[in-house]
Amino acid sequence: MRYELMLPHQIRKAIKENWPVALPLGVLEYHGEHMAVGMDTLAVIKTLELFEKERDIVILPPFYYGAASYAVASPEGSGSVQVGGPVLAPFAEELFYGLLRIGFRNIHAIIHHQTENFVAGMPTDLAFKTAGRQAIFRFLEKERGEGWWGSDKMADYYLGHAQGENVFNWVQVHPLMPAAMNGKYPFDHAGIGETSLMLALCPEAVDAGHFADNTGWYTKSAPEASAELGQQGVAMILEHLRTTLRG
Repeated sequence: MRYELMLPHQIRKAIKENWPVALPLGVLEYHGEHMAVGMDTLAVIKTLELFEKERDIVILPPFYYGAASYAVASPEGSGSVQVGGPVLAPFAEELFYGLLRIGFRNIHAIIHHQTENFVAGMPTDLAFKTAGRQAIFRFLEKERGEGWWGSDKMADYYLGHAQGENVFNWVQVHPLMPAAMNGKYPFDHAGIGETSLMLALCPEAVDAGHFADNTGWYTKSAPEASAELGQQGVAMILEHLRTTLRG
């Protein structure tokens, strides 16, 4: 369900049943002359909407204003919007803390931008990862007091941790395309892979009439894109979400 359309009784049901709460996290960035600047975020939104058809899930309003960077193109006339990590982290902490206060314990931010080296991290996902940890510590200290981890009530912490009961899993950040997709689906920027995803998920975000206007090396494979290839990628992403977003 879209969070902004939920009524309080539906929110309480989602909390009681521990529904996954997903934040589509992304940027506004130049993706060649043929594709919309919101591609990274749209890919997350559209796949979550497909996932919603088979599982109970809360979809938060998307956040588009991540750290796009100007690595691909300068912003003048290209449309990239850069909001740095130091600004993002305080916002994200307040957002996650607020969601914890509501009662959610199964919160996930899903990002596609700059995730080819997700383990090392990039500015947007690192800011939200750090914010998630800070929000959890802050919430636990408010609810349980200082010394909460060292109290006798936490004596089974490591046993529970081994069984997957981990309070630090209350807020997580995931790539839309997991490492398991490497070599199975093209990971690129505005090339055949991303263009195919948009043709499958949001075809109005692609205008094939502007392929010839591209000059960057990273867009050279874009004309080879197809909705059929994109559907293969979507299927792999959905399988990843089925494993990641559990109640």
